[in-house]
Amino acid sequence: MLSEKCKQDILKMQVGELTEYYIYTAIAKGMKDDKNAEIIKRIGLEEKAHAKIWESYTGVTVKPKMAKVRWYALLNKIFGFTFAIKLMEKGENKATISYHEIAKEAPEAFKIAKDEEAHENALIALLDEDRLQYVGSMVLGLNDALVELTGTLAGLTFALRDSKIIALSGLITGISATLSMMSSEYLSSRSDGAEHPFKSAGYTGIMYIVAVVLMTLPYILLSNYVLALGILLVTVVLIILVFTYYVSVAKDLPFKKRFLEMVTISMSVALVSFLIGIVVKQFLGISV
Repeated sequence: MLSEKCKQDILKMQVGELTEYYIYTAIAKGMKDDKNAEIIKRIGLEEKAHAKIWESYTGVTVKPKMAKVRWYALLNKIFGFTFAIKLMEKGENKATISYHEIAKEAPEAFKIAKDEEAHENALIALLDEDRLQYVGSMVLGLNDALVELTGTLAGLTFALRDSKIIALSGLITGISATLSMMSSEYLSSRSDGAEHPFKSAGYTGIMYIVAVVLMTLPYILLSNYVLALGILLVTVVLIILVFTYYVSVAKDLPFKKRFLEMVTISMSVALVSFLIGIVVKQFLGISV
């Protein structure tokens, strides 16, 4: 007989394993690589088998958390299967702490814990997603856009004091810089002997233009240029937060250091550019 606490813990594990089976199945359906899809399906079936083992202890038939399934399916579509699976595995690793307590009353918990470790090793060998091969190009495009455009918009904010003109200037600068960065990345990748220089240039350009649109949007929507600048700075921090978290999870890199570094650089450039805008405006005596 199981203690009430142990039974409740096993029920949670049972729901978790069944939910992960549905998540793996959903992710596998959307994968183009048949080999990767088969491995994901196999791991999902093992999660389902684990749920059956837990059911033999609890005697209860549980239902998966479909909201969680839909959430990870959405993450898979937006950020790719590497990010979605690794994020889920991080949560799964936290859950392994309770296996040792459960094993005191349900010895098969040790076998399941070993299976989970095997899952992680299989996933590390599996996860070779196309987009992650171009993280360097993505970082290049995003970093350049954030630093250059944050400084440009901050400087123009005080110099021009007109949201529409600032937005127009920012868009023209941003689009021109996007094309320039794509050309540079293509030539750089080609000279380095990269297999797909067009893809490198494409990922650089996509990240750059997305940043341009998000950063000029406050000036397009708002007539108050000071408020637009404030929203711009918040937007920059959020972009850095999301992208740094994505890379840290997908590539197993430290998050905090990289996030603070990018924020510090972008905000410092914005401050310097803002001060330059004040000095230039006073020096040239321009009134807009």
